[in-house]
Order: sequence, then C-alpha cells, then structure tokens
Amino acid sequence: MKSLAWFLGLIAAGLVAIAVLAWPAWLLVGPAFGIPFHRVASRVAMLALLVGFVLLARHLGLADRASLGYGLPRRRFVAETTLGVVLGIATMLPVIALLFALDLREPKDLASGTALLRIALAGLGSGLVVALIEETFLRGAMYTGIARESGARAAIIATALVYAATHFIGRYRIAAADVDAGSGLDMLAGALAAFARPLGILDAFLCLAGVGVLLGLVRRYSGHIAGCIGLHAGWVGVIATVRELSVRGTGHRYEWLVSDYDGVIGWLVLAWIPVIGFALARFYARRATANAAAASVPGAADQRREPRQPL
Repeated sequence: MKSLAWFLGLIAAGLVAIAVLAWPAWLLVGPAFGIPFHRVASRVAMLALLVGFVLLARHLGLADRASLGYGLPRRRFVAETTLGVVLGIATMLPVIALLFALDLREPKDLASGTALLRIALAGLGSGLVVALIEETFLRGAMYTGIARESGARAAIIATALVYAATHFIGRYRIAAADVDAGSGLDMLAGALAAFARPLGILDAFLCLAGVGVLLGLVRRYSGHIAGCIGLHAGWVGVIATVRELSVRGTGHRYEWLVSDYDGVIGWLVLAWIPVIGFALARFYARRATANAAAASVPGAADQRREPRQPL
C-alpha cells in the first residue's frame, strides 16, 4: 500500500513540524502578538499538512476533482450534501434521546429559542468545516489512492483507522513563561499522550473507527464524498449542540456506556452504529443502483433536463 504509506508519512511530517518548527515560529510572532505557543504549534502543523497534501496529491495523481471525491456537478453535490446532513441529524437524534433517558446527559438551564437556534447553527457550521477538511483528506484523496492499489475494502478499513486515531491527537498547553527550545518536543509528547493509555480510549476509538467504516461504505457506494460530508457534518453538529446544552451525567449505573473522550460517544453509540450503518449503506447502495440504471437509459439525461410538454 504505497499510497497509505505516503499519507501516513504526511501525517508524521505534520507532527514532526510541531517538534522542529513550533518554537522558532513562536519566537517570531508569539511574544510580539501575545499568541499562545499551542496555537502557533497547531498552525505550523496545519500549514505543513496543507502544503504536503497539495504536493502529495499531485505526486500520486489525486489532484483532480473526481479523485478528491468532488466528481458531481456542483448543484447535485450540494443537494447530496444537504441530504446527508438531514440523514446525519435524523440518525443521531435517537441515540441522543437515549442518552438523556438514561441520565447520561443532563440538560443545562433551558435556553431561549433564539439562543438554541444560534447554538444549533454554530454546531452545524463547525461540523461542516470539520467534515469538509477531514472527508477531502480521508474519504477523498486517501481513499482513492488506496482503492486504486488495493481495492475498496482496504481503503475503507485504512481510512477508518486513521480517522479514529487522529481524533486522539490532543490539545496540550505550555505557558509562555515555560516556553524554550525543547517546547516543540514537549508539545508533541503532550499531544500524543492519549496513546500511552490505549484502554482508556478504546471505547471512543472503536466508536470512531465504526463511523469511519460507515463513511467509507457511503463513499464506496456513492462514488463521491458529498454524502460523507453531509453525514459527518450532521453528526458533529448534533454532538456539538448537545455538549453545549447539557452536561455529562455522573454517578449512574450506566455511566460506562459513555466515553471520557467527549461525554457523548462510547459503547452506547458504538452499538447504534451497526443499526444506522446497515440502513445507510443499503440506502446509498440502492441509490447508486437506481442512478446507474437511469443513466443507462438512452435519452434519460435529456428527459431529466427537459420535462415532456403536454400535448
């Protein structure tokens, strides 16, 4: 899997950039503008990943729209993304309701309608940004590169595992007074600290890996990432809204069903993934079959563009 090795190397390069370049970059802008060291370090890593991603996509022949998962016409891509958002929200709400029913989430003070709408829109907005970036990288370029070499199954599994693992590259803080030449290494060690206790993140890791497999199946059946972006954004938007409007319930017999990762995902959500996964995979598979059948009918595209006029 040469493509997988290249993408793993790109992620490693972004982490190495933190260790090597974060301190010099912070010296240039941190003290003068009061920017925290961790923020400079994260921007350095993001810039390294962006530049590396562009170069790698060109090197592997993945820089075209289809390889990145954007092969649909713009209007249809937006429609498929919107459908994905709706499905993401609809499939997430039942398990969220169960979390509240089991007192695993407890509501804060009831927000006004305007505040609730603002929180929900902010959550969905952040979800769209996160989904756009992660799906373009993972189910877009990385999936295509691996699938070309090793098939769709390998691409689904590999991208799911990478997707899960990257969520545990955590935030770490170093006070300005403590920053020195070794702070880049300290930042890197702190960011990867979660991997030193694998059992502590096992439930969340398996849950995220399950989500990654589901998104990979949607990518496989649909042939693009519009649905992946929509589903991903819908799920993240719901979770962000729930976390803003409630707190994790503690001291309950079912507390172990929720991970310490974010207070929402965990064993309970992991059990829900096969249920929605079966339904969503079947939905997108049938949708792909119907679209292929329609495209094979002579003149079908023209009929869709120009409805038959009445006699």
